Amino acid sequence: MSAYLPKPGAPLDHFVSDTPFDPDATENNAEQRAVAAQASQLKLMWWHFRRHKMALWSGIFLIVIYFTILISEFLAPYDLHSRNTDFLYAPPQAVHIFRDGQLVRPYTYGRDVTLDMVTLKWNYADDPTDIQPLRFFCHGDRYEFWGLFKADLHLVCPAEGGQLFLLGTDRLGRDVLSRTIYGARISLTIGILGVMMSFVLGIIIGGLAGYHGGVFDLIVQRVIEVLQSIPSIPMWMALAAIIPVTWSPILVYIGITIVLGMLDWTGLARAVRSKLLALREEDYVLAAQLMGAKSSRIIGRHLIPGFMSHLIASATLTIPGMILGETALSFLGIGLRAPITSWGILLTEARSVNIIALYPWLLFPVVPVILVILAFNFLGDGLRDAADPYK
Repeated sequence: MSAYLPKPGAPLDHFVSDTPFDPDATENNAEQRAVAAQASQLKLMWWHFRRHKMALWSGIFLIVIYFTILISEFLAPYDLHSRNTDFLYAPPQAVHIFRDGQLVRPYTYGRDVTLDMVTLKWNYADDPTDIQPLRFFCHGDRYEFWGLFKADLHLVCPAEGGQLFLLGTDRLGRDVLSRTIYGARISLTIGILGVMMSFVLGIIIGGLAGYHGGVFDLIVQRVIEVLQSIPSIPMWMALAAIIPVTWSPILVYIGITIVLGMLDWTGLARAVRSKLLALREEDYVLAAQLMGAKSSRIIGRHLIPGFMSHLIASATLTIPGMILGETALSFLGIGLRAPITSWGILLTEARSVNIIALYPWLLFPVVPVILVILAFNFLGDGLRDAADPYK
């Protein structure tokens, strides 16, 4: 052992870590742990949530895309119903920013159009001699902004007398990109409104069942089991088929929202019931009962806020199902109907295999559906983890 001991008077060896100091690292910092212990639960949830990078970026993406539905008319190059009859089934155009090796203003090429009399297919060829510079913050198709006032300002427009079909056109010559931007307004809001309805139903029915129990709880559980045993799409189809064809587009929109909300409250109701079954035995609930508080006050003021974060995470995971439900119903032709435009209605243009083979760009509206659903799922996972910041 003496061989390992330093000689008397010799300097002691010491080691210094070359790891850079990280002021944000709180795992092994006693002072920052003390600060975390004094932080509010909301701040702890935010610290926990931002560590989930996919959830954080998904939340930013959803905020941006929901903001775009407020200014759809401004972002879309064309009006929702604008038709370009000279460019039916036009493929997507490429945007160029280089010419002769130099960076120039973005532009597209004009197109020569011919009709194949054998296959009856429109053939398009770019004309490199016809250069069409894009215009930004320009005046184009007129529209009514949210039905309040008329305007014609757009973020980007084609050149004067030119065309700009970044995602191609459909069978009527309508710009697919513009219709996709407009369709986001319906598909995204119907998910939010449907979840709000199911949120209210789930809290009320599940709260009463979990707090009171007894016969009411037994009936609610059997109803939930019956509803959950029926496949979702056939049930949606059956209820959507009841909506009269004579209804206006707004009434059909409200009807589809009610259908989706009324059939998706069961999972949330069960989550609320299970939580209330455990919380109703707590001492503060007994104290509220002894003070004469009504059941509605105890549930709404004392029990529900205790696990509201879990409810928000559950609701976030439910929104993708609502969006898929509207898309499926509209794709099958029993959901929303023209002139309302949603992503599901746009996908009805691509129901034929022949159409997909010839004009694959008509499937583009499925891309935002996939991205939004993935973003909501990542966001829901992050919120669910952040709902318990003490674990």
